[in-house]
Amino acid sequence: MEQQAKEIERQECDVLVIGGGPAGTTIAPLLAAKGYRVVLLEKARHPRFHIGESLLPANLPLFERMGVAEEIKAIGMEKWGAEFVSPHHEMAQCFHFADAWDKTMPYAYQVKRAEFDTILLRNAGKKGVEVHECCKAKTVDFLPDNSGAVIKAQHDDGREFTWQARFVVDASGRDTFLANRFQIKHRNPKHNSSAIYGHFSGARRHDGQAAGNITIFWFEHGWFWFIPMMDDVTSIGMVTWPYYMKTIGERNIEQFLIDGIAMCSALAERLKDAKLVNKVEATGNFSYVSERNHGQNYLLLGDAYAFIDPVFSSGVLLAMNSGVLGAEAIDTCLSKPAQAAAALKRFDALMKHGPKEFSWFIYRVTNPIMRDFFMFPKNIFRVKEALLSVLAGDIFGKTPIWRSIWMFKLLYYIANIIQPKRAFMGWKRRHFNIRPVEVPPVYNA
Repeated sequence: MEQQAKEIERQECDVLVIGGGPAGTTIAPLLAAKGYRVVLLEKARHPRFHIGESLLPANLPLFERMGVAEEIKAIGMEKWGAEFVSPHHEMAQCFHFADAWDKTMPYAYQVKRAEFDTILLRNAGKKGVEVHECCKAKTVDFLPDNSGAVIKAQHDDGREFTWQARFVVDASGRDTFLANRFQIKHRNPKHNSSAIYGHFSGARRHDGQAAGNITIFWFEHGWFWFIPMMDDVTSIGMVTWPYYMKTIGERNIEQFLIDGIAMCSALAERLKDAKLVNKVEATGNFSYVSERNHGQNYLLLGDAYAFIDPVFSSGVLLAMNSGVLGAEAIDTCLSKPAQAAAALKRFDALMKHGPKEFSWFIYRVTNPIMRDFFMFPKNIFRVKEALLSVLAGDIFGKTPIWRSIWMFKLLYYIANIIQPKRAFMGWKRRHFNIRPVEVPPVYNA
């Protein structure tokens, strides 16, 4: 009888998706709509807290495609622009998405991820995906004949399941399930930071349409995000370098965050009447990349493949877009095996495109010359419009921004040649910031 019970739990599916975040809940219903049997495993019970609340205008067409646009609108704080505040410049600079090259995507949303992710997960279930919450993937064994894999998982109540899938999708986010298994995940040597974050009520927002704008505050040891959301909740996060994390000493991370805020006068002013409303959390080893994003019978999507500094709020867009790309690739692999190699090659190229384009700016945004470009943007050769298109996430479509982006980069390099001492000091400071430093364990408050 015991053996028979175990056999009942053994099932087959076409695609098994590990993770119920934006990447997993995008690819799963798209594949289900094509007639595949799709199983999705999510280790938590939604709603659950998650960071990464700021979305980009390019997300909105994806919401329409997924059929969740109205639900997201109901929970979202409209975000019409992104503001940058520098201690080295007298005036703040706000970029309005309506001024981007494509004028049809003038705003985005700020969302509580617990609500946002729940909408996407429930949508997957409605669209025919077999969703298992509180069910954690334990092992994946790829079959020697390349016909798929056997995945073992366990529910929180101890029940064990085994699936045989033709294709496996790792959308496990920062858990990086397959990358850890294959030992192909590496810290990004070009960026090395940690984040400490919490939710506040009573933060001072801008008036009118600008109330929902994200603000990025640079300070001596990194930068802060200020993300207004519905119901008087504002997400505040400090992204900082290892050497500064080492100074935490005997402080808990809540006090460390509060002390950091005090060092940024512009942010402290907007939080002078604010109160912390949740538990402060921290995450280290913030940026990483995996050696590959696919194999013959598997894909790595979103943060399961790579994570870059979130200064431009690209995470959810890159995750959902990877789900769209992944669905196209898997459909080709399963329905037209002769075209599988070409489909996976295209998937690989497009997966690398997004992080590459955002990273070029992220790696240089601490350079004082790049700061000047951001704080005093000019539209010569339409470079401001193109830059705004990147900030809006409009980098995967047909918007013809790339000649102007090339000109922006050329102007930046020329400015560095003209100001060699300033450029060198910026380069030197960056390498000082990202150098590896042994950081003591960080405990939640």
